[in-house]
Amino acid sequence: MKVKKAVIPAAGFGTRFLPATKAVPKEMVPIVDTPTLQYIIEEAAASGIEDILIITGRSKRAIEDHFDKSYELETELEKSGKTEYLAELQRISSLANIHYVRQKQALGLGHAILCAKTFVGNEPFAVLLGDDVVRAEKPCLAQMIEVFDKYQSSILGVQEVAPEDVSKYGIIKTEDVEKDIYRVRGMVEKPSLAEAPSRIAVLGRYIITPEIFELLENTKPGKGGEIQLTDALCTLAEKQPMYCYNFDGKRYDVGNKLGFLQATVEYALARKDLGAQFRTYLKELLGE
Repeated sequence: MKVKKAVIPAAGFGTRFLPATKAVPKEMVPIVDTPTLQYIIEEAAASGIEDILIITGRSKRAIEDHFDKSYELETELEKSGKTEYLAELQRISSLANIHYVRQKQALGLGHAILCAKTFVGNEPFAVLLGDDVVRAEKPCLAQMIEVFDKYQSSILGVQEVAPEDVSKYGIIKTEDVEKDIYRVRGMVEKPSLAEAPSRIAVLGRYIITPEIFELLENTKPGKGGEIQLTDALCTLAEKQPMYCYNFDGKRYDVGNKLGFLQATVEYALARKDLGAQFRTYLKELLGE
């Protein structure tokens, strides 16, 4: 089966970015001039995804407005001859078929994914977490879809993390299969370094088979009193083959202030319209 649907959980409060996120969804905080969520949706669209479900919560209306058409603004841009801006707004509103559902209670990532059951149906689907932006020559999700097409099993996007970061992620117990591909033999959510089976961490990209929904419905609250996607994935890995793929690209944790600043600087430096001037400024700032 082909992967044509994606789910993006975006219902969190964004407490690490208060006070900015008191009124603005954390997914709409921009990297330079583009909301972080737009980068993720563009990755999905460039990977062949046709339908995207965004799991939202209260006070997230700005997300829907951003990806909708804005007739008044487009008319004004057309009247004033600002065709470049007009073309960009029209491109954004036609990236993919975007749907929305609200997670009425913050009961964890597993519960958020369960909200997508009706949307997904009996198909494999992608999950892209809103705190993870990946810069890559080939979109990260496109790489993973190629692996899924070969194995027809759930695929987790992973990279090796530093020892001090192990406790921040779901860590995989792996078995080598081929270059950059491992069989999942176990998974631990945010372990200490001493408890971790490896330093291979799941980093915000998944392709999951639909059997996950029945497991999520029967998963009891775990760490933090939340329904953990990791727990359901562990059970799924016992019932059917599951693999992880060491994807190519640089991943930024934009839910972390330092990661967000790193992404902002590096995306700005890569811009044709800003890069040269910004690089000069940074050199002057550092006294080089």
